[in-house]
Amino acid sequence: MATVQKNTCASESREGQVPAPQTALPGELPAAADLPQAYSELRERFQRTTNALAAATHDLKTPLAILNGYVELLQSEKLGDLNARQKEVLRDMQANGKRLQQFIQDFLTFSALETGGLKMQFEAGDLNQCLSEVCRLWSNRFQEKGLALYFLANDKLPVFPFDSPKLERVISNLLENAFKFTPQGGTVWLHAEAYMWERRAAAQPAAGGERRRQNVTQPNSVKVSVSDTGPGIPAEFHLEVFDDFFRLPSNEQEGVGLGLAIARRLVQGMGGKIWVESEAGVGCKFSFLIPYKPSATSSGKGKHR
Repeated sequence: MATVQKNTCASESREGQVPAPQTALPGELPAAADLPQAYSELRERFQRTTNALAAATHDLKTPLAILNGYVELLQSEKLGDLNARQKEVLRDMQANGKRLQQFIQDFLTFSALETGGLKMQFEAGDLNQCLSEVCRLWSNRFQEKGLALYFLANDKLPVFPFDSPKLERVISNLLENAFKFTPQGGTVWLHAEAYMWERRAAAQPAAGGERRRQNVTQPNSVKVSVSDTGPGIPAEFHLEVFDDFFRLPSNEQEGVGLGLAIARRLVQGMGGKIWVESEAGVGCKFSFLIPYKPSATSSGKGKHR
């Protein structure tokens, strides 16, 4: 390793003056005292890049919408009859247009979450109705691939405040993940149940040396799970699958690796947590918890825990 020699004339300061902080050379780590500033600069640069990419991605929405509109117009045969081959080409164009539309939406959502531009809007609602609507939207795609999708409403769930559109997005992302990796003839289950979430903080000693007690007989949250009969995920990747832009090494499926990352951020933004239980070859079970009472700090930008 080359040794960096200090210029004694430049580094010496006059009496009574504070020497200027030295900037780390390329390949060097900044000094401990400079870490906060280095992190701030790196974070600011990342946000500028994210905003620029989001702006460019947003600009793609209009021309893509126009192209999709022309495809639908041609498919309607209002401009003339189509032969079988032309119809097949238009179906392929439409499918690829929808995939590109999903990529754009994923990145715009990720950008809004990363920059704090997506806030939670909690309103009292029926979770069964929310889950049923998502299943209805996905049922045709599951049938076309030869997959069984099961959801049975749970009448023991109370009405409680949650952000319905964002919760639907979480469920949709988990169902999409199951749809991608479950082979034809497989099965996917969507299930929700009342749950007693005893946070670790509740077990810490409270003021006066006494431990806070929770009423373990009353659920304080809902647990939603999506299970599948796909290939499963090795244990060493159970945490990484929720990272931004992460894809399994053997993953040949399309996508940019943001579906589960967005789900994690949205769940955490609602004050909940998400995890996966799986073994290679025996399918996956993704579960998340949402508290019945959202905390005052719940926001659109999730944090790692």
